[in-house]
Amino acid sequence: MASFTQVSKRKRANRQRKAGRARKAKMAQNSTLSYEALFAGCGEPGEPAPKAQA
Repeated sequence: MASFTQVSKRKRANRQRKAGRARKAKMAQNSTLSYEALFAGCGEPGEPAPKAQA
């Protein structure tokens, strides 16, 4: 059986790894635009699209 120190080190490593993955997953979700934000520049459905800005 592993010593208490080795068990503690492994638990800490796992906790840090999982925290990093959770943080990155949260950031990735915020970087993905919603449907409304993605198509906001296209105008309302059934209406002509806004003119492009020069």
